Amino acid sequence: MYSLDVNFLKDRPAYQKKPERKGGMSLKLPTGNLTPVYVGVALGIGLPALLGVGWWLLQGKIVELEGQIAQLDQESKRLDAEIGNLNKIKAETIAIKGETQALVTVFDQIRPWSAMLQDLRDRIPAAVQIENIKQIPPIAVVAGQPPNNPAGGLEITGLARSFNDVNDFLLSLQQSRFLKSTESRIITTALVDAPLIPGVVQPNSGVVIQPPQVVKYTIQSSMNDVPASELIRELEKKGTVGLVTRIRSMQKIGVISK
Repeated sequence: MYSLDVNFLKDRPAYQKKPERKGGMSLKLPTGNLTPVYVGVALGIGLPALLGVGWWLLQGKIVELEGQIAQLDQESKRLDAEIGNLNKIKAETIAIKGETQALVTVFDQIRPWSAMLQDLRDRIPAAVQIENIKQIPPIAVVAGQPPNNPAGGLEITGLARSFNDVNDFLLSLQQSRFLKSTESRIITTALVDAPLIPGVVQPNSGVVIQPPQVVKYTIQSSMNDVPASELIRELEKKGTVGLVTRIRSMQKIGVISK
């Protein structure tokens, strides 16, 4: 008879062999809270993308700034050219103003002889005669320096009936606005025989008539250096209409101050 020997212990779970996995190492997936994993993955993908976008924006901004710099350079060159032209015009304007002011200064120092002679006629006493009027050139106090009074002065010579008449003439001249009162003075006075009247001869009776004695004088004075624009009333009174008209025209346009 045959007998069956069956081992039922091998069929128990404890004795079951686990099947072998092919491929070597086994991959175990993490379990539990996966948030850090997702955050890491997002950062790994997002940061390069953000850097790329930032680099692209930066390059665009650089190109824009380079265009603005080039435009500003062109504008700067244009403004430099305009500033150069303005400086040139300014220099020319200053030169013209200087020439105009020099011309106005000379014009404003004009003393019309017609006005001055009329002023002398109005001031000379009845007992005084003028033989000669001479203009004295300005004299520099220090050599090489411009004179204090570029207008110069006058020297008047003539005859008077007495010394008092000469003094009266001097006082009258000191009131003139065309002359400097402090620099008007008598230089010389002397008694001389009065000159013979033209056409009058000595009588044939043999009696010699002695001519009366008169005072021969010399008076000097400096011309007033006050601008002619400040003597408009005096010039009008003496009939100097042309000069007054020119001065008032220049005052209207502002070349000479009122």
